[in-house]
Amino acid sequence: MPRTMSVSDSILIRAAPSAVYEQLSDPTAMGRWSPENRGARVLGDRRGAHVGMVFEGRNKRGSFRWTTRCTVTAADPGERFAFRVHAIGVRRPRLPGAIALWEYRFEAVDGSTRVTETWTDNRRAWPDFLANAFDRVATRGHTFAEFQRGNIRTTLERLKAAMEQDDAAESGLVGDGPHQG
Repeated sequence: MPRTMSVSDSILIRAAPSAVYEQLSDPTAMGRWSPENRGARVLGDRRGAHVGMVFEGRNKRGSFRWTTRCTVTAADPGERFAFRVHAIGVRRPRLPGAIALWEYRFEAVDGSTRVTETWTDNRRAWPDFLANAFDRVATRGHTFAEFQRGNIRTTLERLKAAMEQDDAAESGLVGDGPHQG
């Protein structure tokens, strides 16, 4: 059976595209929303998302932990953020290879932002039968496309909840009520 090479999902968040981009373009923050990512370390001195930025992401699925090396391929504020995953390892990403591409697009919609997250399988050199067998072991019975579809939904829902809660708190809509002195 041929593999599904890309999956995506979208969600509307009550925030400006620039605000959502600012959150998602910081790889060190991804661990707040992702069910697998536990944060990242940006390599080099330059901070702020930019094409060519390299970071190492720490990940966990069950008791299995691994690290990936990623390079930012798009950093268009308020529009698009993308990176490719091109090395993997247990403590250090020592095994190079085309692994995946992650992309986030931001579209203004009636005072909100439609965020679309896309995962693309870059393991094109792997035969489908080998990739499917590996995937089912690594994800406990699923293909990576099925597995990532669930991860994407979880990430987007957590991001929405965090951003809208932060926005409500800043505008005084959330809290323990008015304080009297």
